[in-house]
Amino acid sequence: MAEILSPAGSPEALRAALRCGCDAVYLGGQSFSARANAANFSDEELAQAVELCHIRGVKVYLAINTLVFDSQLQQCKKAVETAARIGVDGLITQDLCLVEIVRKCCPRMEIHASTQMTVHTKNGVEQAKELGFSRTVLSRELPEGIIASLSKLGTETEIFVHGALCMSVSGQCYMSALIGSRSANRGLCAQACRLGISAVKGERRYDLSLKDMSVLDVMDTVLATGAASLKIEGRMKRPEYVAKATHSAVMACAGQDPDMEGLAAVFSRSGFTKGYFEGKTGSEMFGRRDKEDAAVSAKALPGIHELYRSEFKRDRVRFAFTARQGSKVQLTVTDTQGNSFTARGDIPQTAQSRGLTAEQVEKQLIKLGDTIYEYGGCECDIGDMLYVSPAQINALRRQACGGLDSVRAGANDRSVPFEDVDITDFEGSCECEQPKIRIEISSLKQLDKIDTNHIEFVIMPLELCANSDLAALGEKIMAALPRFTFDEQRVIDRLKALKKRGLEHILATNIAHLKIGRELELTVHGGFGLNVTNSVAAKLLGEMEACDVTASFELKAAQIRALKKPVPLGYIGYGRLPMMLTVNCPIRQAVGCGKCTKTLYDPTGRELPVRCSKGEGYVEVLNSDVLFTADKMSDFKGAAFVTLCFDEETPQQAADIVRAFRNGEKAQLENITRGLYYRGII
Repeated sequence: MAEILSPAGSPEALRAALRCGCDAVYLGGQSFSARANAANFSDEELAQAVELCHIRGVKVYLAINTLVFDSQLQQCKKAVETAARIGVDGLITQDLCLVEIVRKCCPRMEIHASTQMTVHTKNGVEQAKELGFSRTVLSRELPEGIIASLSKLGTETEIFVHGALCMSVSGQCYMSALIGSRSANRGLCAQACRLGISAVKGERRYDLSLKDMSVLDVMDTVLATGAASLKIEGRMKRPEYVAKATHSAVMACAGQDPDMEGLAAVFSRSGFTKGYFEGKTGSEMFGRRDKEDAAVSAKALPGIHELYRSEFKRDRVRFAFTARQGSKVQLTVTDTQGNSFTARGDIPQTAQSRGLTAEQVEKQLIKLGDTIYEYGGCECDIGDMLYVSPAQINALRRQACGGLDSVRAGANDRSVPFEDVDITDFEGSCECEQPKIRIEISSLKQLDKIDTNHIEFVIMPLELCANSDLAALGEKIMAALPRFTFDEQRVIDRLKALKKRGLEHILATNIAHLKIGRELELTVHGGFGLNVTNSVAAKLLGEMEACDVTASFELKAAQIRALKKPVPLGYIGYGRLPMMLTVNCPIRQAVGCGKCTKTLYDPTGRELPVRCSKGEGYVEVLNSDVLFTADKMSDFKGAAFVTLCFDEETPQQAADIVRAFRNGEKAQLENITRGLYYRGII
């Protein structure tokens, strides 16, 4: 049976999850949590949480799932050391530096690939397994059939079954960062997508706001996928939400009908959707939380307290009670796992009129009340004419159950040794005096006025590669693989055909592409979608045969400059930065493809271009302003390359931009931005 994995954003939410029957919880510490604004847990609270869970046989997964800067590597290692010491059952992580920390410092620690890693294909799951991940949290956009196929690959899969949906594919949203420096990849998303962003100019709409998802009412189908863990979103939610969602998931897994109306009352955004699970995107999936939703929740919350007023019964226990003349009274309690504890009391007294009976003992032992145990029977060995007071039997019961708690916590202890190994002890000498220029084009015409002799690589999507004369550009062609796909085999088949025509280089936009490139013997270049923010992650990608890596554009220029460069490192220097990657087109659901304006409008009137992937099933929402850094190239000293991304630039505009970067010219454009290279992210 799949585990029910509940969110615990605070000690109160943890209590609610445990008392409603979850099998596992995920939570965050005071740093490196993708829900930085949740209450989260101090180290002391985290240790207490682990003990509470392990008493109950519940697993604890610690989310250390934000991107890490070089300056934070030691702090991150300390967080892992704490997790190893207190015995969490596993770490959920996005940043590859955690792979290196665990590999070198505590190899027995279990790690899970966060949904922030954008794993959604066979090669992605298998690459995660090769890296040492025992579980992969799949992207939320996947339909039932793909989930089922990925769950058969020999590693555990985890899927979301209830809670909020991001409009963007997890790990590929930069909207909050670009607007206000609050990075979703650092746990501080400001949810700008929930604001009035419209696909229709002049109308107040919410075309980047999805309903919450729930597949609890089709649990038989969910379980049939073979997913190992069923995850409830909600570390920012109230304990009442956690209780109701956990209780409903437990009911659903037991074959009972969950209270969907009650779930919606606690929290929803215009109801729930199963769109991604059913493979049906469109307007039905969109919704927002309004005053009416909030009013319904306010009425529903008080009644939910009953769900977690008492403990969830975790095990059935049997007692063995012994009272013999001249010996201390003894009570042994044993659970179904074979754990046991013996409590001892005083020497029994001589009865004045009638001796102690088994019935009298049992009357006190069944009073298990607010414990995690159910009464499973008692064997009594009682001498003649002995007296033991009900109060002493009660005290023995409490002592025995408390002792059994400790035994169970010890039996479920997952603490592992930690060795403080230096993870930055490697060469970082791949620095260059002058970055080479790479261009990423959306149209072959953009090459018309560019002298490609001055260009290191011309990057283009697969479809454009298929329609171009590869021989004309020779080794300069690099195929950019789709950032998201529902048909990975089609991508592989295209690459095989292009390789026969001379293609040698690919741009990897997620970890699946690293494995594909190795197996097809293509040279792999790491793209920005890999979210590299530290030297250790860059090193690990090099070991995975990425010949170079593009640094995350969420870094400051100074941070990129300071990175050790175990592989050649580059940066995005020009273009409309992608704010969001989504497989649910905001324009199509609003007005249809026939009326597509390729534009969204934010509340301030800014226009956000929307670009279709042309057959891959996703769209990108781009920044309204154009990144331009030609006059700032000295600030990126040591970079091996700079990539210029052309969207709808004319051939002449593209040529002018290339010239500007060759000569270090200032911008001749309006509405330029320096991105995050100088203001950074929180």
